[in-house]
Parts: sequence; C-alpha cells; structure tokens
Amino acid sequence: MQKALEVVDGGSMTDPHRSLLIRGGRIVDPANAFDDVADLLIEEGKVTGIGRSLSAPGAPVLDASGLLVAPGFIDSHVHLREPGFEHKEDIASATSAAAAGGICAVVAMPNTEPPPDSAGALEEFYQRAAGAVTRVYTVGCVTRGRAGVELAPLAELASCGAVAFSDDGDPVESADLMMGALELARAAGRPVFPHEEVREITAGGCMHEGAVSARLGVRGMPAAGEEEMIARDIELVRQTGAALHIAHISTAGAVDLVRQAKTAGLPVSCEVLTHHFVLADEAVAIHGSAAKMSPPLRAPSDVEAMLAGLADATIDTIATDHAPHTAQEKALPLAEAPFGIVGLETGIGLTFTYLVEPRVLDLPAAVARWTWEPARLLGLPGGRLSPGDPGDVTVIDMESKWRVDPGEFRSKSTNTPFAGYELRGRAVATVVGGRVVYRTDA
Repeated sequence: MQKALEVVDGGSMTDPHRSLLIRGGRIVDPANAFDDVADLLIEEGKVTGIGRSLSAPGAPVLDASGLLVAPGFIDSHVHLREPGFEHKEDIASATSAAAAGGICAVVAMPNTEPPPDSAGALEEFYQRAAGAVTRVYTVGCVTRGRAGVELAPLAELASCGAVAFSDDGDPVESADLMMGALELARAAGRPVFPHEEVREITAGGCMHEGAVSARLGVRGMPAAGEEEMIARDIELVRQTGAALHIAHISTAGAVDLVRQAKTAGLPVSCEVLTHHFVLADEAVAIHGSAAKMSPPLRAPSDVEAMLAGLADATIDTIATDHAPHTAQEKALPLAEAPFGIVGLETGIGLTFTYLVEPRVLDLPAAVARWTWEPARLLGLPGGRLSPGDPGDVTVIDMESKWRVDPGEFRSKSTNTPFAGYELRGRAVATVVGGRVVYRTDA
C-alpha cells in the first residue's frame, strides 16, 4: 500500500513565493552526510532550514511521516524530442512525466532538429523550456549538426547554458576532433559527455552480439564497439587533463576501463542506465523491439559488472536515457525499429527494487547517484539541501508496491520492456523551487 500524503495546514503548495514546510520525513542528504528524521523548510524557493519542530506560521505543511525526503532527483540523460520530433514527446509532456517519476531536473541530449550547436539554437531551446514543470538543462553539441566534421563553438555554447558537450546518438569518430573538443571543454569548465561507439564494429547491429543474437539470427553489436572508443577517449583525457563523463556504459570491459582511469587519478566519470543494471540480452527475445536500445542490453555477466561498478563507486550516476518513440515505430521488425525506451516514470522504482532492496547500494549511496553526483559532475544547482540551495525535493514512499502500467504514463510514448513489472518504491511528491509540481493525492 502507498502511504497517503497529508496536508496538515491550508494554503497553496503550488505558489513558489510561499513557504513550504515538509514535516517529519526521513531526510537523506548524502552531500551533507545527513540522515535523520527532521523537518525541512523552504522559503522563496530556497532551503532555509532543517531541524526538529520547525515552524512557519501560515505556510502549508506536507506531512512526510514514514516517507523518504531527498534532494530533488536529477535525470542527467533525457531525450525531450523538442524541437523537431514533438509527435514522440515535447518538453511539456516529458517534464510532466519527470515530475510524476519524482524527477526535479532533466538534462536534455542534443539530438533534436535543429540541434543545439549554436548560441541561437541553444537560446531558442531555453525559451521553449521556460514554462516546463521541472528544471531543464541541455547538453550542447560537440560538432556542428552532430555531423562529426567540424567542432561546434563550445565556449559560446557554455556561455549560453550548455552544461556539457555531446553528439549523443552518434560518436565523435575523429580522434583529432575529440582531442580538440576536450581541450575547448576544459577551457570552458564543462565535461565532454560522449556516446562511445566504433561504428565500423557495430554497424547494422540491433542488439548485443552473443548467444542470444545468434539464436535469433540477427546481427549483433560487439562489446568491443563500446570499449575501444572508451579506451581511446581515456587516453585523450590522459593527454589533455579534461573531464570526461561517459554516457551509458554497458559492458564489463567498460567498467574496468573506468575503474583503471580513476585509479590513475584521471578526471573520468560515468553513468549507468536503469535498464542496464536490470535486464540482459535475453529480454530482446522476450520483448522484441521494446527491449532494443543503444548501447544494447548485454550479457548477464555485464549486468553483474554494472552492479559491481555501482557498489564500488566506479559508476558515478544513474540516469534513464528516456527515449520516446511512437508505437508505430516500435512495431517495426527488430532490425528496423528505432533504439530506445522511456524511463522517467520507472527510474525510482527500478533503483529501489534492484539496488536498494537487495543491498547493492545503501540508501544514501543510491540517493547520491541521482542527486549530488550528477549535480557535482555537471555543475548543476541543487543535488543537496544546504541553506540557500534550490528548494527541490523528491518525497518517496519506499514501501509502495506498484505495477508498471504504460497506459498511465504521462509521457506521450509508452515504449518500455517493463510493462507489468512489480516494483517497490515510488515518488509521492515532487517539489521544484518550493512549488509542489506533483502529488499522488492531488
């Protein structure tokens, strides 16, 4: 059963200029090493206090007794599809889905049309996102048009709000271009956030190359296609000293490469997607194109490596790579269907069910992967609950048991292999800048 949220006092919880008191929850703030039952006060959109028996006369009070109160979750790898592909998703629908999933901020990847490869395109994107339900940040392109031929104006993009640089969906195949990008990104104080893939190795593949792809008679994508590019880019980091935040690692070899880089003291970090620590390539045989994504679901041993990498802190962040597609597109044969699944509304449930409950991660470590770590690595506001920080809060019922029903998603798209999964742990309230943007009882 899901706990009911109780509004103790009246007043608007959607007015960002009013105070909000969240009372009696278990506050877990890994950045400040805080884990205790306490009250949280937000005023004028900012955190102003944490403690026992706080008061805010006239302010609405959210009773969080028995619930987890965490810094606002950040999904640092999301495809909003706007501009250019609004039939799949748009900023409004994606951020509504994010709020329902307990996500207070999303970081948009740049494979839109047009892509954010110029100051004008980036400024237009932020204008579109101005009325979003959650906070929205974007990654700027590494190359113009994401074509891998000429570097985009990275310094200019950083000055206009790009939080990192990537051609996500496509690798930067030229080592010289990547070297130049790393040098410019270092000067701009931003990480490069690449899609690591050697297309000569993976071309034509639609799933992991292994026993399952052989049984299904389809072309596979070898692990080497990911690992060789990661090895190249780590070597470029060694030469430049620039920060590299590797997107969606999926193989045991990739985890080992990052582990070695960290041991060597290099500024290399990485993320794992929720589906890569839950599902293996056999899921493609069961779910077909609903389980087709890039990088693909790998072998069971790779899933175990993701769990080990999370447990020993080799893997820094968790994200969803929310990638909406229409039902018609995903109904195509496996080799023709597009890569990607939606994830904003299942990320918390998968994390608590497959990481926290089996004790792969303790609660503070799991919360940190969604909050302080992405905020720290991408230079984002929030991720913690210090006085003066944004009043972004995710309230979670850790005991809530629920079944994934894509028909209830707020996203425009429903392409997921997790339909029918029984999960434990669900957001019951999402607060952005002191404003309650989602509540299960509203």
